[in-house]
Amino acid sequence: MMSYPCLVCAWPKLKEPPRSPSGGGSYEICPACGYQYGVDDDDRGITPEQWRRTWVQQGARWSSAGIKPPKGWKYQAGTAGQARQASPAAKKTIVLKPLPPKPKAAKKPAGKRAPARKNPG
Repeated sequence: MMSYPCLVCAWPKLKEPPRSPSGGGSYEICPACGYQYGVDDDDRGITPEQWRRTWVQQGARWSSAGIKPPKGWKYQAGTAGQARQASPAAKKTIVLKPLPPKPKAAKKPAGKRAPARKNPG
């Protein structure tokens, strides 16, 4: 069975290529970083680079609750941002929080209307 690297964290075991030859997303979720191709990029407008930056800033923790990480797995940004196994004593990690959705345009607050004038007549 062929496997593919994640474009965000270089996890080498995605089951499908992140993008199809026609350009569509695979909809596969990377168990390491949690990026979902075709949703996070196409629907939410978050590039792999933006996701990587946020994911690393938040501690680069393993994302999947259903798929356990390899023993001692830690993300280490190498020259190509590759995911590698490191000793458990590597870096301290912090809690990863999901990326917020894109902000919507702020609505202008409704102002008070002046009372209608009575027509004298």
